[in-house]
Amino acid sequence: MDWHTIFSIFIFVVTAAAAIANIVKTSLGPVGLDKMLVDDVGDVTITNDGATILKLLEVEHPAAKVLVELAQLQDQEVGDGTTSVVIIAAELLKNADELVKQKIHPTIVINGYRIACKEAIKYLQEHLTIPVEDLTRESIIGAAKTSMSSKIIGP
Repeated sequence: MDWHTIFSIFIFVVTAAAAIANIVKTSLGPVGLDKMLVDDVGDVTITNDGATILKLLEVEHPAAKVLVELAQLQDQEVGDGTTSVVIIAAELLKNADELVKQKIHPTIVINGYRIACKEAIKYLQEHLTIPVEDLTRESIIGAAKTSMSSKIIGP
């Protein structure tokens, strides 16, 4: 595949990722804004939960679908952080786009991201991990409240 084709495909992917991230980024965090979504039969959903927002979108772009699936996996595995994972993925793609524009081959960018991921995990484990036995009841309740504040709970 020639450089122009690789670059064109990459721009296609980065643009789709940015569009999906832009949809959910204003809903991030404790002061995130709610979104009102209306489906094709007129049912209204109001939420700031990234997984819910993305699930209700009718995404057709292949790269955008990958981000929606990423959010769904995050929701299934962790139950929270779907908006964050989409925004981080979109930013990684945007930064990779800048490197590709500088004629750095995507394989080199991917290898760099893998190294950075290993270093980030190492740092988190060494500096930001709290042993379960050190957690207080109040800190666990606080974390649960934060996570549950964006969830739709009902019958």
